[in-house]
Amino acid sequence: MTTQAPVRSSTSRRTLLEQEAYPELRPEVVEQLREAGESRRVARGDVLFDVGQDGYDFFHILSGAVAIVDRSNGRAVVRIEAGNFLGEIGMLMDQRTFLAGVMDEDGEVIVIPQARIKELVATNPEIGEVVVGAYAARRRLLTEWGEGGLVIIGEADDRETLRLRAFASRSRIPHRWIDRADAEAVAEIARSCDLPPEGAAVVTGHAQVLARPTPAELAAAIGLDLVAATDQVFDVAIIGAGPAGLAAAVYAASEGLCVLVVEDTAIGGQAGTSSRIENYLGFPKGISGADLAYLGEVQAVKFGARVASPRRARTLTKCDDGFEITLDDDRAIRCRSVILANGVQYRRLPLDRLEEFEGRGVYYAATELEAKFCKGTEVVIIGGGNSAGQAAMYLSRHAECAHVAVRGTGLAATMSSYLTNRVLNDARIKLWTRTEVVALHGTDRLERLTLRNKDSGEEVEIPCRALFIMVGAAPNTGWLDGQVALDDKGFVKTGTTAGVEASDFATSQPGIFAVGDIRSGSVKRVASAVGEGSVVVSALHAYLEGVEGN
Repeated sequence: MTTQAPVRSSTSRRTLLEQEAYPELRPEVVEQLREAGESRRVARGDVLFDVGQDGYDFFHILSGAVAIVDRSNGRAVVRIEAGNFLGEIGMLMDQRTFLAGVMDEDGEVIVIPQARIKELVATNPEIGEVVVGAYAARRRLLTEWGEGGLVIIGEADDRETLRLRAFASRSRIPHRWIDRADAEAVAEIARSCDLPPEGAAVVTGHAQVLARPTPAELAAAIGLDLVAATDQVFDVAIIGAGPAGLAAAVYAASEGLCVLVVEDTAIGGQAGTSSRIENYLGFPKGISGADLAYLGEVQAVKFGARVASPRRARTLTKCDDGFEITLDDDRAIRCRSVILANGVQYRRLPLDRLEEFEGRGVYYAATELEAKFCKGTEVVIIGGGNSAGQAAMYLSRHAECAHVAVRGTGLAATMSSYLTNRVLNDARIKLWTRTEVVALHGTDRLERLTLRNKDSGEEVEIPCRALFIMVGAAPNTGWLDGQVALDDKGFVKTGTTAGVEASDFATSQPGIFAVGDIRSGSVKRVASAVGEGSVVVSALHAYLEGVEGN
């Protein structure tokens, strides 16, 4: 074996995350693994799994050691030693393998088929707790390390590159990012593959090069395209993987239903773009929207839910055995019921050159990725809701000054009290009331913008390389084409289904339910969305039982 010596070991456990990723197993858990699998002798150099496999078995190492190898450069990422097991969360999600597992010493392993370990995770709490916890932590470690055999190359302010990086980051896809300005790093990659001379590019674990791919093409290349064969009928298709959709997936899957979640952007929806949520029960220190969504996805997958992203639902049609949903690649999925949880999106402002600057100074999310563009400049946040307040607090730590512009007279009516107080008392944040953005300026990217007071008409020009638009909420219901009743603002009306047990989340079409921000009259908060996603499952069961009884 010619791999370089790994710089990390499963026995070092230097950080709390590493301790969670490589736990010390209790003897009784090891005994349960023995009973579920079979023992096998393995030799140095044996490949237990390789990059790009559709699935792989579970291996617990009794003796010897395994190197987890990045095939793109032949380097060992980490060495898993005796007493621990192989794999990461992608195994439970039916994702293809990012890295290879190669025996680094002769030894003995316990082998459990993938289907069996997934069954044990869902039914055996002792095994489920240790495996899911370790797998989720390992994905976070790979993300932090920038490992995973996937490399994204492009210019930092290129719109296509930013879209790929945002998808990979929010989807917790381990990857390494290389700026084309780093000529040495680009040249190193180009020596091992046919790298295009310009534009966004992706190099996968087997040195396959994708030139200017879409997020969907990236997902397909690394095996994240998890939509099942068209002849499978799901008990429920959940459209949208924000807090409401993920909660519905957790509760539906945990109760034995066959669940498919379809998300068109990235797991977490709009909430996934929040830098920090501090008023969600159980997280007194706060949690980022992306982290909260990731934990929800892990829970749903633990119980057997399938998550397909990025996939956009284009049409919804009633058919004899339920519903048919056509996706953006023209594939159709069939399901017995539907939960609409695809929420809302921030409204685009009627500004000249807005589209030109989107991704080049105009953003709709305030995550770590966008914050990097804020250093050494002033930023402007448009909006007075909690997302805008959270963005202002987060970005003020990176920018020279964070300006918050609202059309109203203050924040009290639209923002939580704790956030309002922080925004008003932070010297790095400046609030502009009765104010709107009227012009964007710059050459190839945003350089400054003009604010105008709605009462006095006075205009102020601010040097600004980052504008964050977080205003209004347009419901994602245009694709439904009359299948369910909407209110005058386009939100889904609920509580109107006849013939089945009454539900606050039933739409005008029996078998279709709506939860979260897409629902007319809903409270636009993460906690309420989670609550609705959890509660709707009882109505879903009542509907399915009624259909079966007819």
